[in-house]
Formats: sequence, C-alpha cells, structure tokens
Amino acid sequence: MIRGRLPARHAPVVMAVILSVVMTMVVSAVSTLRGVGLGESFLSVWLSAWGLSWIVAFPTLLVALPLARRLSTTLCRA
Repeated sequence: MIRGRLPARHAPVVMAVILSVVMTMVVSAVSTLRGVGLGESFLSVWLSAWGLSWIVAFPTLLVALPLARRLSTTLCRA
C-alpha cells in the first residue's frame, strides 16, 4: 500500500468531496462573473459564494449520490 492513500471504503466520500469542490467552483464562478463582472471585487465575491455553495453542496451530494446511483441502475440495462 502506498503511504498516504485512504482505504477503498472511503472512495465514495472522497469522490463526493472532489466532485462538489469542482462543480461548486465552476458554477459559482460563472454565476459570480455574470453577477458582478470581472472587476476587482470578483475574486473575493467568488470565493465567498464558492464557500457558501460548497457547504450546501457537499452534504447534498452525500445524500443525492446513492439515490442517483439507484435511479441510474433502474433506468439502464446491466
């Protein structure tokens, strides 16, 4: 085992963290850019919006991911 790696049982949570960070960064950046433009306040407004959206998105993703897996299994052939 490579040092510093987590056990496989943690993979769903690690995936949720990575996915929520990337998605909230992109969505909040687009929304902030549209709302305030690319001015000098963009970075601070964006980081604030991103932090708040990540706090909401991460637990939501932990709940939604198993439901999405079940639904996709139901809708798709094996």
